[in-house]
Amino acid sequence: MKKMIPILCAFMLALPIMAWPQVKQERLELTPWWDRPVVRSLGLSDDQVKQVRAIIRDSRDRLIQLRAAVASAEGALSDEFGEDPINRDKAEAAIQRVVAARGELMRAISQMSLRLRQVLTYSQWQELRKRGAERVLPSLPARQRARGGVGN
Repeated sequence: MKKMIPILCAFMLALPIMAWPQVKQERLELTPWWDRPVVRSLGLSDDQVKQVRAIIRDSRDRLIQLRAAVASAEGALSDEFGEDPINRDKAEAAIQRVVAARGELMRAISQMSLRLRQVLTYSQWQELRKRGAERVLPSLPARQRARGGVGN
């Protein structure tokens, strides 16, 4: 039984990892705001719209590949957890592949977000963040939303 405790702990820790693709990402940086009516209401110039579309076009293929890599790594991890008996070394390697794939995806999204931020003025960026906070955190008091959420 004592040998099963680390395996059960690893499985319990991995449940959120395996469920992650199904969880809708609500953070502003991960939502495709550039395809929403918010673009018009931010007052983006024609040049800004062109730049935003170019950044998205340049990033799209890489993001698709990285999302596929995450899905593949998560599938392999799920397969390892389905083995009986579970091979700890293979499961650990699968966990590392998931972590690495997610890290690469997060890096690519963050780099794309940085490029997008460079296109926007400070006031446009603040308005976008505010709208994202209102949509993502509607249950928070307005004062907390204005500060950007719980931790700010």
